[in-house]
Amino acid sequence: MDEAAKKRVDQNWKEQVNKEKQNYQQKNEPYHKPNFKIFVSSLSMQAMIALGRLENPVSKKTEKNFDQARYLIDTLEIIETKTKNNLNQEEVKLLSESLFSLRMAYLEEKKNG
Repeated sequence: MDEAAKKRVDQNWKEQVNKEKQNYQQKNEPYHKPNFKIFVSSLSMQAMIALGRLENPVSKKTEKNFDQARYLIDTLEIIETKTKNNLNQEEVKLLSESLFSLRMAYLEEKKNG
């Protein structure tokens, strides 16, 4: 993709995001801007669903998928490694506590089958 095409795609993306923000504002609904805490929490919740600890909101069932859970835990571990020394104390705590809880839940669920 040439540089002009990249700029056009980036501009289109920015315009779309601004439209969405304006729609939320016009409807008087909150626009939840992504942040690190929401990102980590989202991955953690997905892992808990994969471990069968939470109901899947789509299927309305609790099912275990250890491969998916392991993938999500590994993803959080990569994030922990790659963001080392770039997070504030609150973010470090959230990430490390999430990983600890998920690892323990994974071992417990694997043990119980």
